[in-house]
Amino acid sequence: MFRLLAKWVLKLIGWKVVGQFPHHLDKYLIIAIPHTSNWDFPLGILIRTSLDIDIRFIGKSSLFKPPFGFLFRWLGGIPVNRLSRNNFVDKMVEVIQREDKFITVIAPEGTRAKAKKLKSGFYYIAKGAEIPIVMIQFDYAHKQLKIREPFYPTDNMDADFQVIESYFRGIAGKIPEFGTFYP
Repeated sequence: MFRLLAKWVLKLIGWKVVGQFPHHLDKYLIIAIPHTSNWDFPLGILIRTSLDIDIRFIGKSSLFKPPFGFLFRWLGGIPVNRLSRNNFVDKMVEVIQREDKFITVIAPEGTRAKAKKLKSGFYYIAKGAEIPIVMIQFDYAHKQLKIREPFYPTDNMDADFQVIESYFRGIAGKIPEFGTFYP
């Protein structure tokens, strides 16, 4: 029922999904860029629900406090304290390796404001857990969520980031001027 409702709402607001999630993979890390607005979250939940995929998300720990913290946990949230250095990457790698199936999404810009570059934690999580990265564009200009085929990180981080950044260059978020790679 929720799936049909989510599909209906997406059609009503004019959004569509371009590409496919890799259903043949049990584990992967999604990066969603640009993240320029609070509207990215409900849109992501709608899309996830419409596609019936169990995708967890990583969010700042303040979201998980009362009165709405239970809701974010119920929706699949994993809290992270962005103010402390607590080996988050190592903890995520352990969780991913322990699970039979694990799909999670991260917004590597780390903020909805203008970021000069991507945070690299997502990359180290994917490398450490030996899982691919699935890149997703929140393209508000065309009302499309674009899914790229899985990208397997190599041993050349600089070259890998060139591939990642080129995929997102020029994509307009809800607030285009806040996007890391928007002109």
